[in-house]
Amino acid sequence: MDKNSITGLLLITAILALFWWMNKPSEEELAERKRQLDSINRVEQLRAVEAEKNASEETTREVSEEELTKKAAKDSARQQAAGILAPYINGEQQFTTLENEKIKVTLSNLGGRIYSVELKEYETHDGRPLVLFEGNDNRYGFNFTYNTNIYHTNDIYFDVKKQGQNSVSFEISGPERENLSLTYSLSDDANIVEHSISAKNLGNKFDVPRNALDLEWYQKMPAQEKARTSELQYSGIYYKFFQDDVDDISGNSSSSEDLRTPVKWIAFKDQFFSSVLIADESLASGFVETTVIEDETNPIIRINQAEAAVPFDFSQNDEAQMRFFFGPNHFYTLQAYGDLDLHQILPLGWGIFGWINRYAVIPVFNFLEGFIGSYGIIILILTILIKLVLFPLTYKSYMSTAKMRVLKPQIDEINERIPKEKAMERQQATMALYRKAGVNPMGGCLPMLLQMPILIAMFRFFPSSIELRQESFLWATDLSTYDSIWNLPFEIPFYGDHVSLFTLLMAVTNIFYTRINQEMTQSSAQMPGMKGMMYMMPVMFLFFFNQYASGLSYYYFVSTLITVGQTLLIRQFVDEKAILAKLKANQKKPAKKSKFQARLEAMQKQQAQMQKTKGKKPGRK
Repeated sequence: MDKNSITGLLLITAILALFWWMNKPSEEELAERKRQLDSINRVEQLRAVEAEKNASEETTREVSEEELTKKAAKDSARQQAAGILAPYINGEQQFTTLENEKIKVTLSNLGGRIYSVELKEYETHDGRPLVLFEGNDNRYGFNFTYNTNIYHTNDIYFDVKKQGQNSVSFEISGPERENLSLTYSLSDDANIVEHSISAKNLGNKFDVPRNALDLEWYQKMPAQEKARTSELQYSGIYYKFFQDDVDDISGNSSSSEDLRTPVKWIAFKDQFFSSVLIADESLASGFVETTVIEDETNPIIRINQAEAAVPFDFSQNDEAQMRFFFGPNHFYTLQAYGDLDLHQILPLGWGIFGWINRYAVIPVFNFLEGFIGSYGIIILILTILIKLVLFPLTYKSYMSTAKMRVLKPQIDEINERIPKEKAMERQQATMALYRKAGVNPMGGCLPMLLQMPILIAMFRFFPSSIELRQESFLWATDLSTYDSIWNLPFEIPFYGDHVSLFTLLMAVTNIFYTRINQEMTQSSAQMPGMKGMMYMMPVMFLFFFNQYASGLSYYYFVSTLITVGQTLLIRQFVDEKAILAKLKANQKKPAKKSKFQARLEAMQKQQAQMQKTKGKKPGRK
C-alpha cells in the first residue's frame, strides 16, 4: 500500500470517529431508550401470559364441562338406582324433642335416630346437665339392600311425622304406597321410650340377609362422676340371655363377646345410669364390645358397641317392637320392669352377698329414707341395727377369747414341760386341756366368719347405691365417692393424690381395735409374727379404701367403733375368775369322747408309735 492510500484511510477513520462523537446519545437519552425497551418487553410478556391464561381457561372449561357432564350422568344413574330413596339421599338435618318430667329425648331425621338424652332429675359431679350421650357420640341404625345397593339408615334423611305430643315417626314413602317407618313414643312419667320399625309394600324392593335387621348401636360414654377409677370399675355392657341369666363385660379393661344365642336386652351401663335396648321378643344373636379410654384427661371413659340381629321380613309387611330405657340404676326402679331382671345390672354380689343386699340392706335403707333426710344418719342407724343383730355372735366370740385367755397359764405350763422338738405331743396335750375344759379353740373365729357375708355385702352395696350420689354428710360432699380434705401436690402409688378423712379414721379405729384384740388374746408369745401381720391390715385398708366411696369408709369406721364399744362394755360385765373356776370344774369331770375324738386320738397314738419305732436301732438275732 502506498503513502497516499494510508493517508486516505487515516482521514476516513478520523472523520468517522468525529461523526460518532458528535452524534453520541446522552445518558438521559440512553435511559429513555432503555425505558422504552423495557415497556415493550413487559407488554409482550403480558400478552404472552394473557394468551396462555386464555388457552388454559379454554382447556379447563372443556375439562370442567366434561366432568360436569360425567357427574350429571353419574348423579342421574344414582338417582335412578335410588328409586324411592332418591328424595331422601340429600337433605337438611332437623331435630324433634320428646320430653316428660324425667327425661328429654332429642331425635334427628338424619338416620331417624335418637340424637341425645338428658336425665332432668340429675346433674354431673360438677353441676352440668346429665346427658347420657349427644350427637355422633351415639349411632343407631341398620343396613338394607335396595336395587342391589346397600344403604344405611344413618345416611338417610327421613320425613318427620309428629304423632301427638310425645310421639314422632320418621318415614320413607314411595309412589306405590311403599313405607318404611321408625317410630318413637315417650309416656308421661317414665324412663322408657317405645320404639318400633315397620315396613309396608317393600317386599320386592328392600331386602335384608337372613330375614333379620343387622342393628348397630354405638355409644361413647362420658365421665359423669368425680372418681374416674370407680366409674370405670362399675361400668360396662350387660346383657340378658333369652329366658336365662344376666351376664356382662365390665371392669377396667377392654373386652368383647359373641352372643351366639338369643338375648332379651343389651345395656350400656355407667356407674349410676344406663341406656338399655330391650326387644319385645328377642334379639336373635349379637356381638358386644367395650373399649376403655386410658387417657385420664379424656372426657370419654369408654366406647361401647353392640350388633344385634332383629328378626324382620320385608316381604311380610313386618314390624319389630323394641324399647329403650334411659335412667338411673336404682334397684326398685329397675325391678319394677317385671321379669326383665334389669335390676341385675346392679353389682350387689353373687349368692348370699346379693341376697343380703336385696332382701335386707336395701329394704331397710329405703324404709329409713322415708323418715330421715340425712343419708349419713341413715348409714349410722343401719350400722347400729346390723351390729345389734350381730351382737350375739360378737358376745360369743368374746367369751371364746376370754376362755382361751384364762387358760393361757396352763398352756404355758404345757409348753415349758414338753420341749419344742415334741410338737405332736405338745399339741396333743393342749387339745386335751381344751377338751377337758370344754373350750373350742375355733369358737372365736366362727362368729367372725359368720359376719363376713354382711361386711362383703356392704362393700358391694355402697359403691353402686345411687341414693348416696351427691348426698353430703359432715365434710363429705358426696357419699358415693371419696371425701378429700387435702389434695396432695403429687400422687402416691396405690394411694392417690388426696387424703380421705373417713378412710383415715377407719384405719385408726381398726388399729385401736387390733391392739385391744392383741391384749385380750395375748398371743404374741406363741406367734410373734402374727402381731405385726394384724397391724398390717389397717394400713392396707388405708391405701385400698382411699379411692372408694366415703359412705363405705364411713360405714366401716362406725361399725368398727361400735365393735370396740361392745368389746369394752362386755369386758366390764364378764368375770374372768368365774370363767376360770368353771373351766377348772369342767376339767375334773370325766370327759366324754366323741367317736371322732376317739379316732383322732387313735391316729395320733399310732403316729407317735411309728416315730418311736423308727427311732430304735435294729437288734441282732
